[in-house]
Amino acid sequence: MNPILECMEKESRLVVGLMSGTSADGVDGALCRITGHGTQSKIEQLGFVFQPFAPEIRREILRLASGGQATAADFCQMNFLLGGLYVQAVEALCARTGIQPEQIDLIGSHGQTFWHIPVPEDYLGYRFRSTFQLGEASVLAQRFGCPVVSDFRVRDVAADGLGAPLVPYSEFLIYRSETECVALQNIGGIGNITCLSPACRLEDVFAFDTGPGNMVMDGVYGELTDGEKTFDEGGAYAAGGTVHQGLLNWLMADPYLPRKPPKTTGREYYGPAYVKKIMDYARQARISGPDLMATVTDYTAQTIRYSVEHYFPRRPDKLILGGGGSLNKTLVGDIAKALPGCRVMTNEDLGYDSNAKEAVAFAVLANEAVFAQANNVPTVTGAKNPVIMGKISL
Repeated sequence: MNPILECMEKESRLVVGLMSGTSADGVDGALCRITGHGTQSKIEQLGFVFQPFAPEIRREILRLASGGQATAADFCQMNFLLGGLYVQAVEALCARTGIQPEQIDLIGSHGQTFWHIPVPEDYLGYRFRSTFQLGEASVLAQRFGCPVVSDFRVRDVAADGLGAPLVPYSEFLIYRSETECVALQNIGGIGNITCLSPACRLEDVFAFDTGPGNMVMDGVYGELTDGEKTFDEGGAYAAGGTVHQGLLNWLMADPYLPRKPPKTTGREYYGPAYVKKIMDYARQARISGPDLMATVTDYTAQTIRYSVEHYFPRRPDKLILGGGGSLNKTLVGDIAKALPGCRVMTNEDLGYDSNAKEAVAFAVLANEAVFAQANNVPTVTGAKNPVIMGKISL
């Protein structure tokens, strides 16, 4: 039987979503039971696993993603290496949830972004957008014997979209309210926000990248600890400092912030070169380590405030935080201070798992793809038309 038809004919499907983001720290895997599709979808998260990358693998991903010297062979090998690591993540998810690998009906895998050019650039006499993710889906299909949907971004980019953010589609299905304006802020390496107006339709949804999420904080903390630590756990180090207003003002002059949505950004902008500028400023201004961390942590909070104040039709009734940054207590406190009158909460407050949010999104997007349901949000990405994102490996 056709494996796609077999998947579609089931009343409910066990779907795995995989995400490895710009932080390049590992793979998030979520197991969901999904019934129906489109606005009739019912999504139940059954389990979650985070499979960290070994330090040497993370270093190599970041090296390749920084635009430095690399060969075609490097990317060829990394593509299949990531495919194998994704297999390990799914196996770990099966072990944690107690399901057998053959019970999985469908897998959705975002892959690892290595380069993203959302604004058209000139190349060999032509001008176009492009995006590049790795993580060979055929390796997953071979191991688990089910359809695998991957490489979502490229279809939206081909329709002149930004290829990001992609999570708003699932947010619309899961979080929309008839009575409240709901904002959802994901804080991964990059921050992105979604606005769901009361009783909104899909075409009313808008979202965009707010700027750095954890990326600048993690980069600065790595510099302060000489690479011994990759993030400020719970924001404990930042909590011991005071915001340096001069540095914060300098950071808030960032030209990305006043760019009007739709817009997206990434490591190409907020990566090592950006962190170096911050470290140079801090050395010249003799800013202490705790004060520096307090400032870059508040910077992420202030980019969220700026985004809400400048681009939302009204202040949201509630702001729901997700992603790894929602576990940073100092950052969450900074966000709450920056948006008085708005109820700031985390996914955990609503019974969801902040760490699993993006992985769940790619389970949902894969489910939509096999039903031939358009799964981008053109009002978010700027695409010319709705498209079905994702390549299917059988």
